[in-house]
Amino acid sequence: MTESGPLSTGESVRHACRNGEWNQQTSGLAPGFAQANLVILPQEQATDFLLFCQRNPKPCPLLDVTSPGQVEAAGTAPGSDLRTDLPGYRVWRHGEIVEEPERIDHLWRDDLVSFLIGCSFTFESAMLRAGLPVRHIELGCNVPMFRTNVACQPAGGFRGSLVVSMRPLAPQDAIRAVQITGRYPAVHGAPIHLADPAAIGIDDLARPDYGDPVPIQAGELPVFWACGVTPQAALLSSRPPLAITHQPGGMFVTDRLDESLAVA
Repeated sequence: MTESGPLSTGESVRHACRNGEWNQQTSGLAPGFAQANLVILPQEQATDFLLFCQRNPKPCPLLDVTSPGQVEAAGTAPGSDLRTDLPGYRVWRHGEIVEEPERIDHLWRDDLVSFLIGCSFTFESAMLRAGLPVRHIELGCNVPMFRTNVACQPAGGFRGSLVVSMRPLAPQDAIRAVQITGRYPAVHGAPIHLADPAAIGIDDLARPDYGDPVPIQAGELPVFWACGVTPQAALLSSRPPLAITHQPGGMFVTDRLDESLAVA
């Protein structure tokens, strides 16, 4: 809730961010509206990154790509401004985070290309509608995310390991979650792994690389989905002179309805 009202639509969340009224994670906001990860790169690196996304569609499902210099995500959120409409940003220079501003007007250039990548927050609404628990929403914290030992397919200078998000579920709920989230390939789709975290290189579920830890109850399994933070890991390898991303958990909320991304 903000001074201007509840954050129940993509437009209301974007306006709250733009007006400085919201700078927190977006999980659970604007239920029914698709959320997206953001990567902004100079045009010189954009072609290789587009190829990286095409070769790794599970962690990098593209929802929208702008023309160089365009600040509006016209395909997913007409009237939006990608410089201001997220809760916060990370600015990378040569693979290092140098700034975490709440807006990026001061950094904008005419050669910047923006990529909006599907986010698992979208299919969480479908899980909730089916009565499945989503632990980090219950606790009001960010989803835990982990770097794995699973290599992405490289493209140009972009390479790195797959990042996953984790949600603990009882075995019967995990089976149902596979069925539900598999209908949403545009936002990561079905899980890539269940149970044994060590099999994908995760040593300690209490110490996520991004986000917040959540408790796993007796009898529950950790369930892992490909995550849109994967491109941020790729930036560590490619080290472009400039890149801008969302802060983990603080997404761009679009006007696209979740169900418009579902398949039969």
